[in-house]
Amino acid sequence: MFRKHDDGGYNLPIPGIEQKTLVYGEKTLMAEFLLKKGSILPLHTHPHEQTGYLVKGRIRLSIDSEEYDVKPGDSWCIPGGVEHGAAIVEDAIAVEVFSPVREDYLPQDEKGK
Repeated sequence: MFRKHDDGGYNLPIPGIEQKTLVYGEKTLMAEFLLKKGSILPLHTHPHEQTGYLVKGRIRLSIDSEEYDVKPGDSWCIPGGVEHGAAIVEDAIAVEVFSPVREDYLPQDEKGK
């Protein structure tokens, strides 16, 4: 799969947090997140391993009750089933890869394929 950059296609799963699926394959899915200063990603879990990279901004990341002050160039890997969340310290952009593919992040017209 190959996709060219475009400025559209974002979903707003939580106020202040926009998510867009960039590409996906049989085993992984890559998504971009636009994160607004002051937003909170509540603590949650899911079965997917989640590997991320902060492109821009600052966030405070909580992984399994450990806190991390994340700056551009920092990266993380969260095992499936581990509780995590984030506070957005300044406007930020993060890119994350999920394995297995998150069905809930597939574009609406491609779910179930």
